Amino acid sequence: MAFDDENAVFRVVRNDEDMYSIWPLHRPVPAGWSDAGFTGTKAACLAHVEQIWTDMRPLSLRRAMDGEKAANAGGNGAAR
Repeated sequence: MAFDDENAVFRVVRNDEDMYSIWPLHRPVPAGWSDAGFTGTKAACLAHVEQIWTDMRPLSLRRAMDGEKAANAGGNGAAR
């Protein structure tokens, strides 16, 4: 299997939730994922993912939490 081959060429893929993974270059990108524009060895792709994917939370959760923060910040100011 390509995932076990340290010399195989991989691509970095990303889904709609802004989550990253690697996928063998010779296989079609799976449904729900898109090419993130980086290819290389398994080690290079994993290093790239580690560098760019700094917030592991899914995009929908980050948006919900940001909305919650904004709502809470708006309620903290007292009217004068």
